[in-house]
Amino acid sequence: MSAKRATPKTKSAPRKTASKKAAPRKQSAPKKNEVPEFSPEQELDAFREMLLIRRFEEKAGQMYGMGLIGGFCHLYIGQEAVVIGMQMAIEEGDQVITGYRDHGHMLACGMDPKGVMAELTGREGGFSKGKGGSMHMFSVEKKFYGGHGIVGAQVPLGTGLAFTNRYEENGRVCLCYFGDGAANQGQVYESFNMAELWELPVIYIIENNQYAMGTSVKRASAQTDLSKRGLSFNIPGEQVDGMDVRAVKAAGERAAKWCREGKGPYILEMMTYRYRGHSMSDPAKYRAKEEVNKMREEHDAIEQVRARLLKGKHATEEELKEIDKEVRAIVSEAANFAQESPEPEPSELWTDVLAEEEAA
Repeated sequence: MSAKRATPKTKSAPRKTASKKAAPRKQSAPKKNEVPEFSPEQELDAFREMLLIRRFEEKAGQMYGMGLIGGFCHLYIGQEAVVIGMQMAIEEGDQVITGYRDHGHMLACGMDPKGVMAELTGREGGFSKGKGGSMHMFSVEKKFYGGHGIVGAQVPLGTGLAFTNRYEENGRVCLCYFGDGAANQGQVYESFNMAELWELPVIYIIENNQYAMGTSVKRASAQTDLSKRGLSFNIPGEQVDGMDVRAVKAAGERAAKWCREGKGPYILEMMTYRYRGHSMSDPAKYRAKEEVNKMREEHDAIEQVRARLLKGKHATEEELKEIDKEVRAIVSEAANFAQESPEPEPSELWTDVLAEEEAA
């Protein structure tokens, strides 16, 4: 067995080499700054990327209704600013892992919409060759490690990715996304303990969309300020306006800097909102239509960027419509590719179930 596989026994064990004596912990968390303004280029990039997720998810909903997507399908509509803002804050080589509401994360990581849609429809052109579906897609090339269907299962896995980063001293940070419902799972707190104990470079991003499946977070959580969930482990956290891509990027940069400086994990609670039900089978009757409409009209992430672009005269209405047209064409191409791609052969049931390492 190689030395890398040895179980760490002390706080410094994950490091390959001896390091200088660490400063006393815990250093104070970074101060929250005012939301910085975006450049016109950043605004346009954020608008385009968030719009791609929105239009892709709308198309996925349509295809589900047509019977082209089977099983479960959890749409990301309304939460686009979270993942786009975080991707703008990190560096190439940083990893991303999330739960089952994952299509937006894949697109934000740069995964091809055609491959994502083909996987949704169970076709061999998909990222998991049509065998994973909506909740189980991966791309090592894009540093996206799933899509996980078990509530909270991605949290210890993301912590493991961060363990690798610290052990190899590669300067990378892992973004580990989970929801307000998963925040009550036991393995989350086991992961918090391990991450803080070994000072692992992981940002735990709680996407608080207000409803865990069909239950309001206010009815299911004794402590509804989820950014405080790491306090007993000395993990700093903060609440972020998850409907403002600028606020997300700024918070992401603070958290990433904290992790890269070797100070351990950080928690970001993104206050966001999903417009659709928990999944396509959820009619979302547990909340009023007025509540959803109010969020759409007053806090929509994409409309905020659109308004700033128009107000600052960085783009015209016609130019933004042209971007929308281009995005719709990309999504339409992805849908056509998915429907034209063949289903996997029955023999594929026996592939990709075991990885064997060749002997040295």
